[in-house]
Amino acid sequence: MAFEPGDVVVLKSGGQSMTVASVSDDEVHCLWLGEDGELIRETIPSVALESLRGDPEDDEEDGDDEDDEDDEDDEDGDDEDGDDEDDEEAQEKSKK
Repeated sequence: MAFEPGDVVVLKSGGQSMTVASVSDDEVHCLWLGEDGELIRETIPSVALESLRGDPEDDEEDGDDEDDEDDEDDEDGDDEDGDDEDDEEAQEKSKK
């Protein structure tokens, strides 16, 4: 995975989130705040990091986007349980 400055990453083994400051070869220069509020800068091998925001390319390739699912529900007028009409009737009755 290619990291870019500004990406938020974490060690694959866990830990605090870090911000990518720069990238060179197979190393990623990361910044984060320590427990006392001090700014820490370390160079970490890229193989030890993973992105916290996910890879947007992965979302595009598999075509599985949660927002698409919601859009489909909106288009056909059905909510998750398929009883939009019942909900509307109940709202109208409660207004009376």
